[in-house]
Amino acid sequence: MKMISVMLTVLIVGSSFSFTPAQHTQKLLQQDNSEAVKWLSWEQAVALSQKEKKKILLNVYTDWCGWCKRMDKATFQEPNLARYINDNFYPVKFDAEQRAEMEYKGKVYKYVKNGQRGYHELAAELLKGRLSFPTVVFLDEDMDVIQSIVGYKTPQQFERIATYFAGGHYKKTPWSTYQATYRPVLVSD
Repeated sequence: MKMISVMLTVLIVGSSFSFTPAQHTQKLLQQDNSEAVKWLSWEQAVALSQKEKKKILLNVYTDWCGWCKRMDKATFQEPNLARYINDNFYPVKFDAEQRAEMEYKGKVYKYVKNGQRGYHELAAELLKGRLSFPTVVFLDEDMDVIQSIVGYKTPQQFERIATYFAGGHYKKTPWSTYQATYRPVLVSD
C-alpha cells in the first residue's frame, strides 16, 4: 500500500510539472526577453538613432572577461533595471576584439592584431586607449561620448549611473551630489 501511494504521488507531482521541450524553451525565451537587456548590434543602434534620437549604452566586453560575464548575469538581467535600460537607451553589446569593420562618425574602424590577441580600433577610440573590461560607454543623442564607466557594477550601483545619464542629470548636477542624494527606485539594496 505504501508503494502505491508513493507511486501515485510521483505521478501526480510529475504530471503537474510536465511540458514538452519546445514549451520549456519558449517559456525560457519569453522569460529572458522580459527580464534582460535587449542588446542591439552597433548597426541596429545607429539605424534606430537616425529615426528616433536616444542615448546609446555601449557595453564593451571580451569573451574571456569573467567580470563581464558576471555583470551580464547580475546587473543586466535584473528585471527592473533591464526594463529601464531598454526604455531609455539603445543598448549595444560591443565585443572589443571583434574583427568586423565598423563605421563611426564617418570613419571606418578595424580590428588590429596585437600579439596573440588584438583589439578593435573603435573600442580603443571610445575608451580613449584604456582597454579595460567591462566598460560601459554612454553616448548622447548625437553619438558623442558622454562618459565611460570602467569595471563591474552591481545592479544598485548601475541604477544610479544609468539614471544619471538617461535623465540628463550629468548636464547640471555633479556626480558626487547626484550619488549622495539619489534614492534607488528600480533595484532594492
